[in-house]
Amino acid sequence: MYDFLKHAHSGLRWLVLIFLVVSIVNALMKRGKNTEYSKADKMPVLLGLIFTHVQLVLGLILYFISQKFSFANGMGALMKDAVGRFYAVEHISLMILAVVLITIGYSRSKRQELASKKHTTVLIFYGIGLALILISIPWPFRAGLGGGWF
Repeated sequence: MYDFLKHAHSGLRWLVLIFLVVSIVNALMKRGKNTEYSKADKMPVLLGLIFTHVQLVLGLILYFISQKFSFANGMGALMKDAVGRFYAVEHISLMILAVVLITIGYSRSKRQELASKKHTTVLIFYGIGLALILISIPWPFRAGLGGGWF
C-alpha cells in the first residue's frame, strides 16, 4: 500500500505541475487583454486546484505512514538529519503553504468582476504556489533526498 501511494504521489506531481504551468501561462498571456473569462480559461485553473488538493491528501497519508523519518528520538535528533528534516518539516510545510495560496488564488479569482483581474489573481497566487512546490519537490538531483522522476 505504501509503495502504491508513494508512486501515485510522485506521478501525480506531473499533472499538478502541468496544470499550474498552463494556468500561469494562460493568465500571463491574457491578463492585459479585456477578453471574457471563458471555460477554456477556467478549466486548467480548476484542474490545477483539484490535482493540488488530491496531491495534498496523498501526501498527508504518506506523511503519517512513512518510515522516512521518526519522531521517536526527539525533534532535536530529527532536525540534525537533513533528509528527516526535509520530509518531516520543510517539504510538508512549504507544500501546505503552496496549496493554501493556490486555493486562495482560485477563490479570489472567482470573485473578481473583470477577466483581467481574474488572470492577474491566478498569475500571482498560482505563480507563488508553483515556486514553492518546485522548491519543495525532492528532485532526483537533490542529493540524498531519495526522490525519483516518477
